[in-house]
Amino acid sequence: SAKDMKHRLGFLLQKSESCDYSSFQGKKEKIPSSQRVSQEEVRKWADSLENLIHHDRGLAAFRAFLKSEYSEENIEFWVSCEDYKKTKSPAKLSPKARKIYDEFISVQAAKEVNLDSCTREKTSHNMLEPTLSCFDEAQKKIFTLMEKDSYRRFLKSPYYLDLVSPPGAGCGPENCKRSHTHTLDCNSNIISQCA
Repeated sequence: SAKDMKHRLGFLLQKSESCDYSSFQGKKEKIPSSQRVSQEEVRKWADSLENLIHHDRGLAAFRAFLKSEYSEENIEFWVSCEDYKKTKSPAKLSPKARKIYDEFISVQAAKEVNLDSCTREKTSHNMLEPTLSCFDEAQKKIFTLMEKDSYRRFLKSPYYLDLVSPPGAGCGPENCKRSHTHTLDCNSNIISQCA
């Protein structure tokens, strides 16, 4: 069943988060230093979810992490709302709003986000005459949900920790079969693939 498959994949993902990153060795690519994120910038990501998702690389790392947890619909919804708010043409508001609503909010939506019934109802009502702010409440709820839940787990995950550790730090040769530089390259590679 789908639930069993999700459980098995979750188990495999947990296994791959151990110190042995050998599966990445075949895919390792040299990441240009211009694409690397400064340690100072990466540390700012731990200050707030806002800092993280307003940085291209941070957003890509967080999205990759959420994909590993099968909950990327939350960040996809948030990004869609941000994009929607930049809509300049009034004629495009209604079709864009409908697309977001159908994809993330309607019951049985393909990427349905977890909203309480009151927020869902209010957003449905807003769809009668879509404005640039019609998803604001739903977007805030999803932001808060990510902030209290997945963001905290992200900060403890290899997706973040391997980027924030200064070169030379890490788990040491007795525990690891990889160098720290390799980890940074792997994660930079993961981030660039998701960006």
